[in-house]
Amino acid sequence: MTETVASILRNKGREIWSIDPDQTVYDAIAMMAEKGIGALLILSEGKLIGVFSERDYARKIILQGRSSKSTRVREIMTGDPVTVTPDHTVDECMRIITHHRVRHLPVMDGDRLLGVISIGDLVNAIIASQAQTIDHLHTYITGGYPA
Repeated sequence: MTETVASILRNKGREIWSIDPDQTVYDAIAMMAEKGIGALLILSEGKLIGVFSERDYARKIILQGRSSKSTRVREIMTGDPVTVTPDHTVDECMRIITHHRVRHLPVMDGDRLLGVISIGDLVNAIIASQAQTIDHLHTYITGGYPA
């Protein structure tokens, strides 16, 4: 697929939900629940330093018997996140997500954070592309395609 991250961000928007690394895990989970999202970007002084996801919460708080009200996000976030650029294709992003076993990819232009895409965004792009291909093939087969 040749669709790029830039086109996904144009369609979905560039809204970024983030939290400070010194806030509590409880605050992060509350924000994620309020926004209906599965991950937050961790920004310190405007710089991306990590990602906090439901997976981090399940594995590093619940399974380790830690308290979400006393644990800071920085203690359990996934640091040094895998990022992509607006020029990455959907196919490249799917390979990156699969290889690194992550579900969210911050989108960077140099040091500038542009947005975030999820595996759901990528799957939706693939489904839309396949629907378009099916429509074109159907039109061709039924004779509606210009010669």
